[in-house]
Amino acid sequence: MKIINQLTCTAIALFSLSFGAYAQEHRFDPPWNTPPESKVQFTVPGIDNVPDLFGDINDPQLVVFFAGNQFMVIDELLAAFKKKHPQYQRVFAETLPPGILAKQIAEGSIVIGNMRITLKPDVYTAGKSRIEQTPEWFSKTQVYAKNRLAIMVQKGNPKKLKGLKDLGRKDLRVAMPNPDFEGIGKRIEEAYVKAGGTELKETIMKSKVKDKSTYLTQIHHRQSPMRILYNQSDAAPVWYTEVYYQKMLGHPVEMIEVPDTENIRSQYIAGQLKNAPHPEAAKDFMDFLVGAEANAIYKKFGFDLP
Repeated sequence: MKIINQLTCTAIALFSLSFGAYAQEHRFDPPWNTPPESKVQFTVPGIDNVPDLFGDINDPQLVVFFAGNQFMVIDELLAAFKKKHPQYQRVFAETLPPGILAKQIAEGSIVIGNMRITLKPDVYTAGKSRIEQTPEWFSKTQVYAKNRLAIMVQKGNPKKLKGLKDLGRKDLRVAMPNPDFEGIGKRIEEAYVKAGGTELKETIMKSKVKDKSTYLTQIHHRQSPMRILYNQSDAAPVWYTEVYYQKMLGHPVEMIEVPDTENIRSQYIAGQLKNAPHPEAAKDFMDFLVGAEANAIYKKFGFDLP
């Protein structure tokens, strides 16, 4: 019995050590937002963790598909909307890349892991170019926020990066949004051309992809910060608000600003779907997005206002 107890204690100690090491490996993992209240909370970093689905998936009264990098505003934005419109308490939101959301709308469903979602959005938000690809979807569109590019690096900027041109350096590992999945990827490519001509763009997007020193992300608002925080990449061109928010969290990152001569400005446009399942809620949310309360929330998180 004594031997069995000793073995049991040893096993528990080893498990604790391995779990502690595992937990340390995931110390920066999302969700970075505050989860909804529930008596059962079961989020396991790296295994069961769905940070870009928010709220009530059962019988929602409003469904909003947000361009992904707005995830940081969701908690306060939806709380303020519910307070102003208490008739809508069951709200579901997604903050996936806008290209993926567009495919979800077009195809009618999305599968994440083993979960299939068939909810139709009432409101879809994305960049101007994405919205303009499907004008037939919307009964109404409006600009409600703006953004610009910046570069995220590790605290202390150990690679001494100065700007976009440095992303072409052979010694620099770059986390770059894949233009096939994310609209920001194409905008960053435009900035590369402004900063260093087509040669810089080709170097980062072809030569460095080939030698694996450029890593193409599928969901940059999650992958890029994680790659910087875990020293998998040295620099990540992202929206300004991405670095702003990571610094708000106290994570060890720094921002390299991109000058106006090389930068790209983006407009966020909300579109009310013609076939919105909850048209009245959609209208109320569209009006709310351009109001003073929503403006203040977006400004708090580093977005520019229209």
